Amino acid sequence: MITIKFPKKKNLQNKFYLLQSKKSQWISLGITLIFMLIAFYIFIPAIHVKNFSFWLFLLATVVGYVLVNGIICAIHRERPNLKPAIIMMAGLVGIMLLGTVAGLRIWHAKRYASILKIEEGDKKDIPSVEGASSIALMDTASAEKLGDRKIGSLTDVVSQFNVGPYTQIDYQSSPTKVAALQYEGFFKWWGNHKEGVPGYVKVNPVTMAADYVPLKEKMRYVPSAYFNDDLSRRIRFRFPTVMFENLHFEIDEQGNPWYVATTYDHTISLFGGKKVTGAILVNPITGDMKQLGLKDIPQWMDVVFHGDLLMKQYNDAVQLHKGFWNSIFGQKDCRQTTTVKVKDDDGDSSYKADYGYVAKNGDIWVFTGVTSVNGDSSNIGFMMANERTGKTRFIMASGADEGSAMHSAEGEVQEKGYHASFPSLINVDGTPTYIMVLKDNSGLVKQYACVNVEQYNLVVTASNQKDVIDRYRRLMKGEITADEAKKSGESQIDTSKFVDKTIQVKKLEKIDIGGNTHLYILDTEGKIYQAKYADVLKMLSVKEGDKITIQTDGKNYLIK
Repeated sequence: MITIKFPKKKNLQNKFYLLQSKKSQWISLGITLIFMLIAFYIFIPAIHVKNFSFWLFLLATVVGYVLVNGIICAIHRERPNLKPAIIMMAGLVGIMLLGTVAGLRIWHAKRYASILKIEEGDKKDIPSVEGASSIALMDTASAEKLGDRKIGSLTDVVSQFNVGPYTQIDYQSSPTKVAALQYEGFFKWWGNHKEGVPGYVKVNPVTMAADYVPLKEKMRYVPSAYFNDDLSRRIRFRFPTVMFENLHFEIDEQGNPWYVATTYDHTISLFGGKKVTGAILVNPITGDMKQLGLKDIPQWMDVVFHGDLLMKQYNDAVQLHKGFWNSIFGQKDCRQTTTVKVKDDDGDSSYKADYGYVAKNGDIWVFTGVTSVNGDSSNIGFMMANERTGKTRFIMASGADEGSAMHSAEGEVQEKGYHASFPSLINVDGTPTYIMVLKDNSGLVKQYACVNVEQYNLVVTASNQKDVIDRYRRLMKGEITADEAKKSGESQIDTSKFVDKTIQVKKLEKIDIGGNTHLYILDTEGKIYQAKYADVLKMLSVKEGDKITIQTDGKNYLIK
């Protein structure tokens, strides 16, 4: 008997997945497309080959397709075809790496150095003391406290809104900080978005006055809104290929609200050499907007070239002009903008770049000191840059840097514990001078200080801007001595309520500040007292453990 054996069917599904079907491919593509549109709506990258985020978005889309396709194939028990996706991912990663490496400063040092054009300036470019009202002495932190206090008094506003970021502008020939109100979270937006944001805060950094400005027509399209009311999203849908940043609030000379975004391009390789090309101007009430070139920027608009970018481009210009390796090793003719020592909330210290503002001819200029790259405490000169036009000047004027001036001013009022804000620069009868405010621990402005740039041990303090300038001018003219200037500042303290208090000295310490020796006393209660040694010479005989008598009102004190 002949037995015929038929070959058994190979159960391929027990060994391998079947090859991926076209149906699974289309399903995977469809799901990926949906997720891609959702991701684009959320992250709104500019659709531009020179936008790194756009390539990252494409890479994330391909990775998403691989994950979705893997799940779909597993459900259908099919084997995914990953070769095309892997090739695409490798290509995208390659473009991103090549574009990044090709744009490094090591290859294009002089091109980076030439992005910002720097003109030679003169001491006459430093704002005159006669126009001291144009100096924006108040820092943003102080403006925030004043603005919050003003809004806190408006019960119908404070419960739904808070104050957004401040912008330093020139408003009707006066430096002014402005900030629009913003929604305090999603639910506050949901409950108010049909009406919109009702107004903005205006702070005068010279008079220290804050005002709330209500609007007849409220702002609907703002950065703190959600969905299609989000201002960045609205700009992106109107200009899908334009790269923009620095979205901020401004007002025109009539007090009308506007939002401004800086547009830019990359001029070196794909992702290097950022260069400002113009701005996008948005009416937050109607949502109307238009793109402007640099030549079309209106006079009232103040911030197109923001300060951080100008500082970075200036450092490139003064460090890379003789090549990349010279900026690292030889450092011949290399400079940098000054940095100041700051403390964070944890008490840790770090150095950061900072700059001041001045209103000049209807524009806002940022300025900061310029020092050598060796990190010493002296300035070679100062740089000033126009935030509307980008015009930049270097002014030769040697002297102490801003950090040294701040410490010197703080040393004059050490017993009060005041902290100096970043100073502004003025020309007092031909003498470059730092002027700054001194704040208490709550951030409120308490005094003003003038510090000579060349001799930073020449310091004058007073309770208002006019008095501190008057006393400083008298000091420079030789009408009063440094000690007399200090005593005239002390006369602002009302001593009529002072009473005698006996303290026991736990520790004595002498510290030199700005060429003057200061005496610090720690008592057994942990309180610290300070005075110039020259003013309390009788303390020479005091030792640790002795008891001394001071006069105090509980806040201020005098050591006799």
